[in-house]
Amino acid sequence: MADWISSVMDALGPFGVGILIALETIIPPIPSELVLPLAGFRAREGAMNVILVWIAATAGGLAGALVLYWLGWWLGYERLHRLAGRPWFFVASQKDVDRGCKLFEKNGSWIVAASRCVPVLRSVVSLPAGMTRMPLVKFTVLTSIGTGVWNAAFIAAGWFLAEKWQEVDHYMGPVSLVVVGLIVVGLAALAWRRSREKVRA
Repeated sequence: MADWISSVMDALGPFGVGILIALETIIPPIPSELVLPLAGFRAREGAMNVILVWIAATAGGLAGALVLYWLGWWLGYERLHRLAGRPWFFVASQKDVDRGCKLFEKNGSWIVAASRCVPVLRSVVSLPAGMTRMPLVKFTVLTSIGTGVWNAAFIAAGWFLAEKWQEVDHYMGPVSLVVVGLIVVGLAALAWRRSREKVRA
């Protein structure tokens, strides 16, 4: 995966970083924990401007979050609640939907900002934000802040680890496989648990 990420950056520069982060927001198996440090390293080498990398990554993260926000807005509570009651919808139960909505309505602001620094959750938090009709400007500002902080931290890590990148790169491939594998296993475990709950009901 690291080689593919590098090829995208080579071809598109900071714009490619933005595209990768937008995709990562919508499709979690593309881990920003690999994209951003590599972008920071490439910027340290002079291949890209580090400020443009950060701007592109933050814009990409916001763009991906807005896609999910509008999806949640379009689905709405009633539609999602009905879907959660279907036997084939094993991702979440109706109780999960109710619990999530109440939690989000009570603590929505800090959840949007803080979750941008939590893998996987950073992707899905946009759905309840749209579903509960969080004001778009507020969502945009909070998402930009959280995304910007996350991006800055990992880009800086790549920048300052540049001198030891040979060592980092040696572990990059195996780590990327482990990250993707853990995400897949986690999603499969969640799906299995939901399917068992449906059977018991």
